[in-house]
Amino acid sequence: MRPEPPSFLDKIVARDKAPARVAALLRPVVFTNGVFDVLHRGHVSYLAQARSLGGSLVVALNTDASARRLGKGADRPLNAEADRAAVVAALESVSLVTFFDDDTPVALLAELKPQVYVKGGDYDMATLAETKLVQEWGGSALAIPFVDGYSTTALVTRIRAAS
Repeated sequence: MRPEPPSFLDKIVARDKAPARVAALLRPVVFTNGVFDVLHRGHVSYLAQARSLGGSLVVALNTDASARRLGKGADRPLNAEADRAAVVAALESVSLVTFFDDDTPVALLAELKPQVYVKGGDYDMATLAETKLVQEWGGSALAIPFVDGYSTTALVTRIRAAS
């Protein structure tokens, strides 16, 4: 007998199904996006803080192609988008995971209309098109401070140096 897939995989939805699923989430909906390639303490702290700002947390993952365009290296992401989605979806703080293939999540934000948009502390929220867009429907945008000493790029560099 084949076991049932874990229920956390139900949190992963294709982009075209995301609006209907987001409409059913607890309000306010908090939205964030990123690659989330090699999950570490900084990521999980960030996502838990983001979730504490609302009733639900939607995480939009860069597709593999979109992640490669970010210039983090030809071999990044290290983990495929389906694997990254499964790891993020397994977190208690995450309500829904979807994908975007664009360079920014502006189009997806316009479709989902979350009440809160968050990014990591290295972003100047006032300069992001996403901030202006979310504010157009009365939402808010804010940066969550980083947990010092944690970054996927630094972790990958350390691993490569050790081998």
